[in-house]
Amino acid sequence: MIRVMLAEDQGMIRGALASLLGLEPDIEVVGEAADGAQALAVALDVRPDVALLDIEMPGTDGLTACATITERVPGCRVMILTTFGRPGYLRTAMEAGAVAFLVKDSPARELAAAIRRVHAGERVIDPGLAAAALSAGPNPLSGRERDVLAAAADGSTIGDIAAKLHLSEGTVRNYLSSAIQKTQARNRIEAVRRAQAQGWL
Repeated sequence: MIRVMLAEDQGMIRGALASLLGLEPDIEVVGEAADGAQALAVALDVRPDVALLDIEMPGTDGLTACATITERVPGCRVMILTTFGRPGYLRTAMEAGAVAFLVKDSPARELAAAIRRVHAGERVIDPGLAAAALSAGPNPLSGRERDVLAAAADGSTIGDIAAKLHLSEGTVRNYLSSAIQKTQARNRIEAVRRAQAQGWL
């Protein structure tokens, strides 16, 4: 039996996945979690063969949980299953130790097949997303540029961002200007939108 853990914050989707996988003769769902922190706790407790993680979860997200589970439960192979097929997310997931990246609009029958392939030691990546990630290249934004752009996403003023990140207003302007240039945007709102679309934030 392939022992699988599911981490998905939406209860209905998590239940549907568990039911779907429960129909497979060689797959057993041994644990479920609603966020990244809980996913780590469950993974440490049940030591699954495969962990299936969503990216967008409250608190600790799936990409952060992936890195921690990979490190602390070395026998567990992590798969990312997400609504957000963004090239930057794929790259980040692979760097965090994920061995599979599937989008939720894939046919349901592909999920069990992907779990079997991952358990057998293969990598499984959505081909369209892999091509997009290669053409998009690495994230051009520095850590500080990402912080400043993320803080600007809700429409905060330069002063608000500076206070929140403990930076001077001039430094915030410099980071924003650099981020706008790197994302080839016209302004910070467009820069935020482009960075989010690529999975860079």
